[in-house]
Amino acid sequence: TPPEVRRRQIKLTLERWRWLPHSFPQPPVVVNLPEYRARAMNPDGTVAFYKNVIIGKAYGHKSPVFEKEIQYVVFRPYWDVTPSIQRNEIVPHIQKDPNYIAKHNFEVVTPKGEVVTDNQVSPEVLEGIRSLHLMVRQKPGETNSLGLVKIIFPNPDNVYLHGTDAPGLFSQDVRDFSHGCIRVEKPEDLVAWVLRNNPGWDLERVKATMNGEKNNLQVNLATRIPVLIVYGTATVNEENQIRFFDDIYGYDAELDKALSTEHP
Repeated sequence: TPPEVRRRQIKLTLERWRWLPHSFPQPPVVVNLPEYRARAMNPDGTVAFYKNVIIGKAYGHKSPVFEKEIQYVVFRPYWDVTPSIQRNEIVPHIQKDPNYIAKHNFEVVTPKGEVVTDNQVSPEVLEGIRSLHLMVRQKPGETNSLGLVKIIFPNPDNVYLHGTDAPGLFSQDVRDFSHGCIRVEKPEDLVAWVLRNNPGWDLERVKATMNGEKNNLQVNLATRIPVLIVYGTATVNEENQIRFFDDIYGYDAELDKALSTEHP
């Protein structure tokens, strides 16, 4: 890669960093999408630890870029299927196989959360799913797509950090397999760090709760923690080495074009 291209990546990343806040009430969690990595920060700006992540794109759902606050954690969560996935993916699967819901540990519920069926889907129920009068959710447990825990920072895109039922995907170099949410490798470490200001919530308790009997258990953070989802194709790693990443969403190309446009 020509040096000029790398210099341009550095300039574009610095331009993005310029838009961000540089001080926070609590040390933040920072997810850099092109790097497929999440970092938990120390108060002095150093990195407490980092985790590999899986992000969105492969299914046409890019992970958004924003700053929010982590407010609570849910252990052994349900996965509430989004309306777009329900219509575009779940309905065609049920049309091919009426037992699809049962085979994949889903259940059909009313808007109030009352279970309609977790077994074979009748034509009437299928119509309710298609019209969104009924909703589909996946039951908690090992086979749940969110894994055994999710970290919530309310946002209009309904994106959050969570585990996964397919940890083998973390071994791949390009990890853009999700529908937009961000899957975290070994999420128990990040959850324990997020709950470090909640008395009694150490790593052992986090693991025990993830593997416990109580489903959909919400734990509110004693202290809210900023989370930044950012986009930088040039970064300095923990060994002070610069690393470059592919412009996976094309945002560098867009920014480069915007910055180079001549104004009259």
